[in-house]
Amino acid sequence: MSPLLGISLKLISALAFTLMSAGIKATAARYPTGELVFFRSFFALIPLLIWLAWRSELPGALKTNNLRGHMKRGVIGSTGMFCGFAALQFLPLSDAVALGYAAPLGVVVLAALVLKERVRIYRWSAVTIGFIGVLIMLSPHLTSGTLSQGLQAGPALGAALGLAGAFCSAFASIEVRLLTKTEPTGAIVFYFMLLTSALGLATMALGWRMPDLPDAALMVAIGILGGLGQILLVQAYRFGDASLIAPFEYSTMIWAVIIGWFLFGEWPVSTILIGAVIVIASGIYVILREQRLGLLKREQREIGSTRAT
Repeated sequence: MSPLLGISLKLISALAFTLMSAGIKATAARYPTGELVFFRSFFALIPLLIWLAWRSELPGALKTNNLRGHMKRGVIGSTGMFCGFAALQFLPLSDAVALGYAAPLGVVVLAALVLKERVRIYRWSAVTIGFIGVLIMLSPHLTSGTLSQGLQAGPALGAALGLAGAFCSAFASIEVRLLTKTEPTGAIVFYFMLLTSALGLATMALGWRMPDLPDAALMVAIGILGGLGQILLVQAYRFGDASLIAPFEYSTMIWAVIIGWFLFGEWPVSTILIGAVIVIASGIYVILREQRLGLLKREQREIGSTRAT
């Protein structure tokens, strides 16, 4: 265990994912979403396979006994990726990143409904407060004219797509929890990227645009950044406890504000920042609460084993 190294890897991973999102935003207006999904997923396989080969885990890491589970996770996760990429076309980078913070809150709700996990009042309270923060973040994009005009190609549509992507991500997280019981990490990531690449490629029939050389290089970089971010994320949790590493996911907001300002001249309105702070605080509370409950359970098991001996 090396907590400082784990935190550092998590911060670099967050930067990689934010740079990836910035690249998607820079190209989203010129290329179909499906084309971007393909490039992001297909070229992410390159660093993943290199990493697995370096660890001498090929081909064993790709073996699976639950292809159906990978298919379910892949379809749900791909839907979230399509929604999230489309949202970047209509929203500032920081707004899209902040809306993604609704995903961990959704995981708590789905864990109770789908996995039948026991969720106590403390976590329900944190989730409720977190969703209030989400509503605050949505408020700048949901004006009085939005309801009368419906969702059109603008910030309101972007907010709806971003929120839909967050909840798809929450569903996908539940599927990943189920997969981790029997499947290695390499297989979970590989089959997700493979299926998402195939779904993105299928949209070629709807019309793709041939990228010029600079855009092609940027789109390849998007995929490689996504793959590197995933590898760094996995490695971060190898060097530190989840309860210590997970809160640094919210550093993406800092990167998003800085990159959005430098590259796109965007600065988040105060409502977005206030809502994001509320969601981040509730998310960190849930993480800390999970850690406390985990420690209590471990102590109870140790006491039980001591009495048994």
